[in-house]
Amino acid sequence: MSLFSSSSSPVVTDPLTDILSLLRPHTYVVGGFDLGGEWSIQFEEHSGVKYYALVSGSAWLMIEGEQDPRRLEAGDCILLPNGRRFVIAKNLATKSIRFAELPKSDWDEGIVTLNGGGDTMMLGGHFDYSGPHTAMLLGTMPAVIGLRDENDKAGLLWTLERMRQELYGSQPGATLVVRHLAHLLLVQALRLYLSHGIGRGVGWLFALGDPKIAAAVEAIHANPGARWTLPALAEQAGMSRSKFAARFKAVSGLSPIDYLKRWRMLLACDRLTKRKEPISMIALSLGYESEAAFSTAFKRVMGCAPRKYAQQADETTNVQDLGYRSVIPSGVAPSLS
Repeated sequence: MSLFSSSSSPVVTDPLTDILSLLRPHTYVVGGFDLGGEWSIQFEEHSGVKYYALVSGSAWLMIEGEQDPRRLEAGDCILLPNGRRFVIAKNLATKSIRFAELPKSDWDEGIVTLNGGGDTMMLGGHFDYSGPHTAMLLGTMPAVIGLRDENDKAGLLWTLERMRQELYGSQPGATLVVRHLAHLLLVQALRLYLSHGIGRGVGWLFALGDPKIAAAVEAIHANPGARWTLPALAEQAGMSRSKFAARFKAVSGLSPIDYLKRWRMLLACDRLTKRKEPISMIALSLGYESEAAFSTAFKRVMGCAPRKYAQQADETTNVQDLGYRSVIPSGVAPSLS
């Protein structure tokens, strides 16, 4: 069944929600730039997802590995999900200053002012995720995603400003609010990715963007412990076995049965981390007749026994749960770098 359900309402299977529920955002910082004169800022490689909104003025964006720069005008909003170096500049011929070299004294309430400001205003931020399965769940995304719909742009601007207020306002519950806002931004990015990315890559997310394959994926997520077979899944997709198997692997990178096995193991990882139920119960709920059979399958996919995985997860959680970053270390907003 779906990871999110309510006893008072029908279960709605949403694989994207299921996938996102296994991601654990752990860093969120939001700030902005007030820019004047000639300027150019170089940003280094990053993990996670960065996002920028041009409030006023204009700029050029040049991403490492891309042939052509992108012109940004007031109102434009972009997401940078794949970690490449990039430069944002008024004039790309201007010598760049590295973000890390911006003087700490120039920051005020998360806003840095260059050359007196007044010409271009830009909000931006970054969130990252913990856990060893992030790359598998998110897959490969394009270098830049531009928000086209005005509602999406307005939503991003509101979310960025709200996150900035929460991070610098020291209000009770700020960490929880920012965590949900970061998830909102990621959902927005992935929806855009799915709507524009079909046919340009291979990964779990592409499977969700293919209507026929998505029907089979939804069936798996609705009941991961069922005795699914290739013919049964092909029937869910309304395709012949051979065409279904070929198409599933072409868009997801896995065979249907391999996807089923890996999804079961990711669910198991999540439940092992929470330590709220015995391994035998997890095994039965995921379609394994015995704890031994489950342990063998788990080790084959995850590389270690379930108990060892749970122990390692406890040790990692003890480090990561010391606190979400809701302040700017050393007076600088690293989320923008």
